[in-house]
Amino acid sequence: MTGRLPNALRGIFVEVTRTYLELSTPEAFHPAARATGDTRVVRLAPTAIADYRRLYRAVGGPWHWRDRLDWNDETLRAHLSSPDVAVWELLVEGESAGFFELRRSGENEVEIAYFGLVPAFIGRGYGGALLNTAVQEAWKFGGQRVWLHTCTLDSPNALPNYRARGFRPYRTEHYETDIEVPADA
Repeated sequence: MTGRLPNALRGIFVEVTRTYLELSTPEAFHPAARATGDTRVVRLAPTAIADYRRLYRAVGGPWHWRDRLDWNDETLRAHLSSPDVAVWELLVEGESAGFFELRRSGENEVEIAYFGLVPAFIGRGYGGALLNTAVQEAWKFGGQRVWLHTCTLDSPNALPNYRARGFRPYRTEHYETDIEVPADA
C-alpha cells in the first residue's frame, strides 16, 4: 500500500522480527528497582471499554499496535469480562503512565499480552518497575510459566528490559506487515 492515507499518512511494508520470551520459575525473575515518587499500579476491575481503548492507543500508538482497534464493543466487552483476562494501569502522580494486560493462555500459563508505557514516561525507570508488578501478578494469576512477546516495531527498550528481568527467548519469527507513517517520512 503506497497511496495517500487520511491524516497525511502513507502505508509502507516493513520486515518484523517477533521474539517470544518466558520465565519458567519465580526464581528466574530479576526485579528492577522500585519506582520512586508517587506511583501506583491499580487493577481495572471491571475494565471499562473506554479506559481500555484509551490505554491501548496511548501506549500502543507509537508502536503500531492495531489488533484490538478493530474489535467492536461487544467483542472487547466479552474479552475484558473473561475471568482469564486482567488489566492494570500505572499511575504516576495521578497521571496515566502505562498498563499491562494478563491473559491465562493455557493450563498454568499466563501471557503478559500487552505491556507498555505512555511515551512521556519511557526512559525514566517505570518500565522495569511496572514489569515487576506484571510478573508478580502473573504468578498470582495462576502462572507457573509467564510468557510474552515483543517485536522490532516495539520500543527499543522492551527486549533489553525483558531480558534484564530474566526472561529468556524461546522462539523468533519473521514476517512482513504494513504500517502507517507520516507522508513526508
